[in-house]
Amino acid sequence: MIPLLTTNEQALSFGIQSIDRKFPGFKLGDFAVLYGHQSCKTLVFRLCVCCQLPKEGGGLASSTIYVDGGNTFNPYTISATAREFGLNPKTALEHVFISRAFTAYQLSAIILETLEDALKRYRSKLILVSDITSLFLDNDVPTNEALEIFSKMISRISDLAITRNIIVIATCLNDEHSRRRIILESLLLRKARTITKVTQIHGRLQLTIENHSFHEPLTTEILQNGTTLEKFVEA
Repeated sequence: MIPLLTTNEQALSFGIQSIDRKFPGFKLGDFAVLYGHQSCKTLVFRLCVCCQLPKEGGGLASSTIYVDGGNTFNPYTISATAREFGLNPKTALEHVFISRAFTAYQLSAIILETLEDALKRYRSKLILVSDITSLFLDNDVPTNEALEIFSKMISRISDLAITRNIIVIATCLNDEHSRRRIILESLLLRKARTITKVTQIHGRLQLTIENHSFHEPLTTEILQNGTTLEKFVEA
């Protein structure tokens, strides 16, 4: 049985009925990983907007810090999603604070050295780290060094989730099949409290969520009300 929220708990929902009626949401203190199908990017952009909604609407009434490790940020999707929820697109974008990294060293510096100061400045309750493993697949970064830095980095964001009482969600979107990718992904998933995987089965998107407080994984379809796969992914 999925645990229900108490009236005093804050949680972040996806704003998708088929998911939200089963999944109680990401809770403050969570370090979560969202990986699999490319629609993970769309789900993350929804979270950027849902985070700004009031508690009663499944949000945190908060801004978001978006650490872009894969050059994935799309302001048009944020704007479209804001309209869907009745928010002003310009205001919604102003409440997403972006920090871009183009190398593994830049990404680790953001997370290890500057992220906590940004939390204090913006008082955000959500950190999103996009495509967290991709920059560590660069052959210019020695494997042993990549694994050491990556391990320190995910330990840091996991600790921040707890000590700052926030939600940290990292996406893992690369399709490269290599030994290094497998090790990086294993380190990432091992550290996460909530693991969310998106798969496409027979043209339908399926979400599977594993959480330490669940007795068994939760699986549900993402799409509803006649929404096509293409429309969802391109939103």
